[in-house]
Amino acid sequence: MLCPTRTPRSFLRFASTAAKNSSTLLRAQLDLNAIVVQSDAYKESINRRQLPRSLIADVDFIVENRPVQSQTYTKINALKRERTELAEKIQKKDPNLDNVKLRLSEIKSEIKPLEKYVKDLQEEIYSRAEALPNLIDSTAPESATEEELVQYINTSAQEADNFVGSDSSKDHKTIGEQFGLFDFTIASRISGPSWYYLLGDGALLEQALVQYALSKARQHGYKMVIPPSIVKSEIIQACGFKPNDQNNEKQIYQIENEPRSLTGTAEIPLGALHSSTIFPSSTKFPIKYSGVSRSYRAEAGASGKDTKGLYRVHEFTKVELFHFTNLEKAADELEGIKRLQLEIIEDLGIKARLLNMPTSDLGSPAMKKYDIEAWMPGRGSWGELTSCSNCGDYQSRRLGIRFNGKDDKVSHLATLNGTCMAVPRVIVALIEQNYDRENDIIRIPKVLVPYMDGKDSITKTE
Repeated sequence: MLCPTRTPRSFLRFASTAAKNSSTLLRAQLDLNAIVVQSDAYKESINRRQLPRSLIADVDFIVENRPVQSQTYTKINALKRERTELAEKIQKKDPNLDNVKLRLSEIKSEIKPLEKYVKDLQEEIYSRAEALPNLIDSTAPESATEEELVQYINTSAQEADNFVGSDSSKDHKTIGEQFGLFDFTIASRISGPSWYYLLGDGALLEQALVQYALSKARQHGYKMVIPPSIVKSEIIQACGFKPNDQNNEKQIYQIENEPRSLTGTAEIPLGALHSSTIFPSSTKFPIKYSGVSRSYRAEAGASGKDTKGLYRVHEFTKVELFHFTNLEKAADELEGIKRLQLEIIEDLGIKARLLNMPTSDLGSPAMKKYDIEAWMPGRGSWGELTSCSNCGDYQSRRLGIRFNGKDDKVSHLATLNGTCMAVPRVIVALIEQNYDRENDIIRIPKVLVPYMDGKDSITKTE
């Protein structure tokens, strides 16, 4: 039932700029009809991700109100046609001129509230649709909470079973401080908890990992990019990153009194590199970028977890992989990113495991995600080193990234992202797995030696 006389209270609560263009981005180019047709699949995605039930209500609202929106436009168009016909009658000196003018006045009073109603309704539909997560790939695990083990890397299932309960008397923080690789005490005084100084061979190790990762990426056809690490907040939103996580803990550093934020990953500016772009039909996909940048995470050490050492910090260097490709190629591209990540971890000699991640671990844009976790004796558990995700057209619809396909039909691209090198966590794994207690040295993987001034080990400095 149409209620065009006033704006519903809920409109005020959900008002946003999702349905509007800005100087940076076009409005989110959402497929509202797909949400209506695939409403059950969207509800399943929400449930399997263990997201708030209010999102189910958003799907229902869209399904119920898309026809209302269409009916209202039909009503408005009918009134406008009637208005045109009456205007012609006035020009022709219709004998019932007074009645014609009266009806014109009535039409004006009828159209104005209808136009306001349908405009508000459209904005709420867009706001609710923009908040929905992506659909889930059919090859993601059935369980919402249990990951699927794909394979072990540089170790066996039998050896991995023996990791738990192994000697964890020396973690990377203890070892690294003894070797003069980093200083947390001074950094805490200067910057606060979860910041750090890398010193000497610790700083050299970071640069070695970055240069090695970029070299591997170039070998696999990636174009290097050094992106900005501050972007407009609407870009972060369009990429699917929210200011707060599901536990309402702050994730993103927003710049006070400015519509800009620090990026938590180069994925964001890399995704925006082709925002508001239509690629010509001659474009060869995939387009692959490797971006190195500093990354900033406000939630580091949240809830008292992993507050010790380098595992969870506020600022770090990261090499990111990003793909633009056709939707039909996206699943294969994800496997390609995964293979490169496996190659890097294998070459570094890190004992790790590859996981197909459960649906509750997927961010809103991701349809499927692989993680590689290394065994970290100091934590007494596995710790994430890399992840890679297929985001389908979730980000491209919000960033306005399209291409001319068959018969010059404009379609949205798929975007994919993956970690090439998250430096601090790889340092954690390398130190804890490669510390030679007997000789009191930290062994350097062979692939890093050329980037470490020829050193095959790190020794204590006087």
